[in-house]
Amino acid sequence: MTTVVPTSEEDLTLSVVRFTAQRSWADAGPEVAEPQVNRLCVETQECIIEGRWLDLASLMLTSTDLIFSKDSEKDLECIFAIICNIVKKPESLDQAHEMVELISTKLCQQPSDKPALRLKILFNLYNLLENPYSRFSVYMKALNLVINDKVAGHILPSFKKIDSFLKEWNLGVKDQRELFLKISNILKQTEGSAKECFKFLIKYLETFSSEDANSMNEAKEEALHAIIAFVKAPDMFQCGLLDMPAIVQLEKDAKYALAYQLLKIFLTGRLDDYLNFQEANSELLETYVNAAGLLHEDCVEKMRLLTLVDIGMTETGQIPYSMIKDTLKIDDIEVESWVVKAISDKLLVCKIDQMNQVIIVSRCTEHIFGPNQWQLLRAKLATWRGNISGVISTIHANKIIEDSAQTMQGLAIR
Repeated sequence: MTTVVPTSEEDLTLSVVRFTAQRSWADAGPEVAEPQVNRLCVETQECIIEGRWLDLASLMLTSTDLIFSKDSEKDLECIFAIICNIVKKPESLDQAHEMVELISTKLCQQPSDKPALRLKILFNLYNLLENPYSRFSVYMKALNLVINDKVAGHILPSFKKIDSFLKEWNLGVKDQRELFLKISNILKQTEGSAKECFKFLIKYLETFSSEDANSMNEAKEEALHAIIAFVKAPDMFQCGLLDMPAIVQLEKDAKYALAYQLLKIFLTGRLDDYLNFQEANSELLETYVNAAGLLHEDCVEKMRLLTLVDIGMTETGQIPYSMIKDTLKIDDIEVESWVVKAISDKLLVCKIDQMNQVIIVSRCTEHIFGPNQWQLLRAKLATWRGNISGVISTIHANKIIEDSAQTMQGLAIR
């Protein structure tokens, strides 16, 4: 095992160049190798003396592809620690950023060779940097490495810190889009990450506005993926997709209009609406089955729950079992099990009256929470506030009467 012993910064850099050059030219024989090694060492010294740090980084990276397949991970980590450290040399942030791009690009060129080590080196480089945008650039290279080689486990924990990273990086809209989409694609390939994948896909779609019609075209395919993801998810019953500009654009698009209609049914319709849609567009749904595993039976199950919630929202007082049975197209003995399922999924808060064969709903989960729902909530809060004010006024009035009565009783005793 080779260990690089630091004596001075120049000697350390020179030691790495000499070591990598010797390893690269080892098979050529000493007569050929020695002049080449000496030439590279001389060039290294010139770069250091003249402060040509970008050229030095390029020179040091020349032989790294060869040594990656020959040397131990510990040696490689040590070598790249020295290479990465030179990004701190330039006074110009632009030049330092060029060096960062050079090093990180080199690390991603052969992603199948020791991908976990490459990712570790990228994170080491990230921690050396002070320029926020250079940090973002390295992070994006790390995401590319993960997409190519599926070493997602090393980077997944960082996704929980994305909001704080965004504040630090201060990114423009275009960079945010690229970031959110890459994270979503990584999570799509990660088992058990469907909800997180959907969350970052929504973040991506939210970066598009109706004023930006030209760029919105690029979001159509991802908008379709978001619709299918929502419809397919067995535990997702509420979303704000319907009014999102990137989604709304699909309504008048010949290729995607039916997908928008399907989403609208799941958010505002009932089981009958879905069954009619499925009968009229069975070929389209078949393509979704083949592409994303969207099954008709699963759609029916989800629509039954959503329909049950809609009944609870539109019907007042007691809801008879017979209405639930007919609307959900189920047998009598299944009514209570569907109500219990809706309760367990936190879609309904209700009481089941088995004796009278009715349910009494006290609260439902909205499918959509937009401006209308906020206005309704505001009205309810205003009513509650008025009721509480009335209670407080009554308490104060009763207290005054009670205090007066006690005062009069005291005077009577005297």
